[in-house]
Amino acid sequence: MVMPLWDASPLKLPKWPVVTWGLIAANVAVFIFSVAASSEIQAKLLTFAVTPALLTGDAAVATGVSPYVTIVTYQFLHANFFHLLGNMIFLWVFGEDVEEAMGPVRFIAFYIGSGIAAALLFVASAPHSQEPLVGASGAVAGVLAAYLMFRPCQKVAVFLPWVLLWLVVRPVLWLDAYWVLGGWMLVQVWQISVQSHDDVAYMAHMGGLAPGAVMFPFLRYRVVRLFECVRHPEEPADRAQVS
Repeated sequence: MVMPLWDASPLKLPKWPVVTWGLIAANVAVFIFSVAASSEIQAKLLTFAVTPALLTGDAAVATGVSPYVTIVTYQFLHANFFHLLGNMIFLWVFGEDVEEAMGPVRFIAFYIGSGIAAALLFVASAPHSQEPLVGASGAVAGVLAAYLMFRPCQKVAVFLPWVLLWLVVRPVLWLDAYWVLGGWMLVQVWQISVQSHDDVAYMAHMGGLAPGAVMFPFLRYRVVRLFECVRHPEEPADRAQVS
């Protein structure tokens, strides 16, 4: 697994990415509340998760929560600390740039919309399932698709846990975003193709990626170029080629 740590792109606009930070704070707050809550309240919180069979009408259980509401609320629930940590790290690293590219109002609509699309594709892939879907990964997947379309050549610092000895010598590995995010996307496709059963909703990830890629060109500011590749200062655009 490749875990991003930060990217090398400073914010260019004077506005702070308040929506990205707010989403992270909201997810963390809900998780802390769920961990500290009693078992009865934890069971009640689970009714805010997406259950495909309830959404399709294949099962009927009186939960007090409309299944249509859960396609939004599930995005703020997480199964455990590492589930939350992984999603929030990806949102922290890549969300700021995407919010910068479209502004706070359109970004929150984009984020929630990607999460809704992820839930709907997950439900369509398993309409009779009674296993609840939780997590922000579908919405975050939309953010990753947007970032890849925005700054594919941006350098991203990553952590590779399987090369710890090498990391002692060189603690940070810098890769282009298209390697980091493209690799992550290929893993999702591979896991779906082999029908992996590791309790990860790979279909929801794909459900967030595709709509994110479709929405981003329409929601970005007009001045934001797609597939922007930042040239390093030592490589000016008019540099003469040395034979």
